[in-house]
Amino acid sequence: MTDSPSSSYTYAGAGVDIDAGAALVDRIKGAVAATRRPGADADLGGFGGLFDLKAAGFSDPILVAATDGVGTKLDIAIALDRHDTIGQDLVAMCVNDLAVQGAQPLFFLDYFATGKLSVDAAADVVTGIAAACRATGAALIGGETAEMPGSYAPGRYDLAGFAVGAAERGRLLPLDTIAPGDELVGLASSGVHANGYSLVRRLVADSGVDWHAPAPFDATRSLGEALLTPTRLYALSCLSVHRKGLVKALAHITGGGLIENLPRVLPAGLTAAIDASAWTLPPVFAWLQETGRIAPLEMARTFNCGLGMVAVAPAGQGAACAAAFEAQGEQAWVIGRVEAAPDPAAKARCTIALPAGHWGPGEAVTLGAEG
Repeated sequence: MTDSPSSSYTYAGAGVDIDAGAALVDRIKGAVAATRRPGADADLGGFGGLFDLKAAGFSDPILVAATDGVGTKLDIAIALDRHDTIGQDLVAMCVNDLAVQGAQPLFFLDYFATGKLSVDAAADVVTGIAAACRATGAALIGGETAEMPGSYAPGRYDLAGFAVGAAERGRLLPLDTIAPGDELVGLASSGVHANGYSLVRRLVADSGVDWHAPAPFDATRSLGEALLTPTRLYALSCLSVHRKGLVKALAHITGGGLIENLPRVLPAGLTAAIDASAWTLPPVFAWLQETGRIAPLEMARTFNCGLGMVAVAPAGQGAACAAAFEAQGEQAWVIGRVEAAPDPAAKARCTIALPAGHWGPGEAVTLGAEG
C-alpha cells in the first residue's frame, strides 16, 4: 500500500520496510555469531565492525583487502529461487584472493541490495555467507542491506563482498625467487565457480535446455543446480601449504582464466608452460565447449577449465606440493613448469599445450604462444 496525497507519508509507503530489515537481522544473528574468532566480536548492531590484530596473534602484520561480487551467476539463483549457495561464492571470490597473497582471512562484510526485501531470500544468502566465513576462519563483522524501490526489478538483488586479511611482514606472496624450473601445481575447481556466466547463460538460452531439466553433463542434478555449485574455498589449504615452504606464488583462476591470471604472479621474462594432458577437463566444461563450439583459446581465457587455483612450487618440489594439498583435501596435479622466455624483458605469459583432441577436436596446439 502506498501513501495517498491526503495521508501522512511514510517510508513503508514509499516501498521501504524497516520492520523487514529488523526481521532479517533477527534471523541471521545466530549464523553471524557463529563466525566469532580471536580478534572479533561478531555481534551485529554497531556502526562499524572492530578487529583486534594483537588479539588475533599478529605482531607485525601487513593488511590485505579484497572486494568482489558473483556476477550474473545471481541470475540463475534468482531463476531457481535458490539462494543458499551464492553466499559461498561471494566469500570465496574474496578470501581466495587474500590467500594468493599469503594473507589469513580475518573478517568479512557484505552488501545486499534489492528493490523489495525478501527476508527469506536474504536470510538464505547471509546464512551461506556466514557458513563460508566460518569455514575459512573469517569473522562476519558487519554488512548492509539496502532496499531501493524502483532500482531493481521484482525479485532481483545484487551482492558485493569485502574481505580483509593479514600476513606477517616477510610472509607475503608471491616471493621474488620464482625462476625457470619451478613447477606448477593445479588445484581442482568445483565447477565454473563465479566467472563466465554471461557466456554460460547465453549458451543455455540458445540450447533450449531448461534450468530445471537434468543437466546434460550430470543427470543426477538439474542444470541450474549443477551450475550453482559454489566456488571452492581454497584459503586454508593454500595457507597451510605456504607455511610448509612449498609455495612461491599462487594464482586464483577467475575472470581471464588460466591465460590471463597466471602471468599476474610471475616476473617479466618468464612463462608458465602448462600441459593440459595433466588433468581431465571436467564434464561441465566439455559440455560448454561442445555446445558453444568455443575455441580452445576462448575456453582458456574465460573459464577455469577445472583448475580454480594454481601454485608455483620450488623446482623439484612439485610432487611434494601436490601431496601437501591432497593432505588438505584438495585434488592436485603437477601441470607444468616455469620457463625462461627468449626475451628476458618480455611480459610474463602463460602457454597451454593441448594434445590432439583435448578441449574439442583438432590437432595439437599451444595456446598463448602468440602472446
